[in-house]
Amino acid sequence: MKKMISVGALLLFGTVALCGADLPKLPKDLVLPRSGDSPGVVTFRHSTHVDSGRPDCSGCHPGTFKILRSTARKEVIKHAAMEKGKLCGKCHDGKSATGLDSCETCHKAE
Repeated sequence: MKKMISVGALLLFGTVALCGADLPKLPKDLVLPRSGDSPGVVTFRHSTHVDSGRPDCSGCHPGTFKILRSTARKEVIKHAAMEKGKLCGKCHDGKSATGLDSCETCHKAE
């Protein structure tokens, strides 16, 4: 019973903390590794993927993307996987979020 009370108190504290004026600082932008045929570098910005009014990391973490510790993503994200609805393509399907058909939205020339 003590364990359940502790978990409940922790969840309540976390909810209150996230709803407060001082929101947690988002991680730094991530420059993703390029594949050989990439039209430009992709920089992932948490600020464009998180609603600051209702911050929630559980949409992507830990399921779609593992939470990383101060290191950039090491493996290359393949466009074919995204087209199958994996990784970024889970949301960037043209319905939930912008589609994968506009290269310059994500890929920036160096």
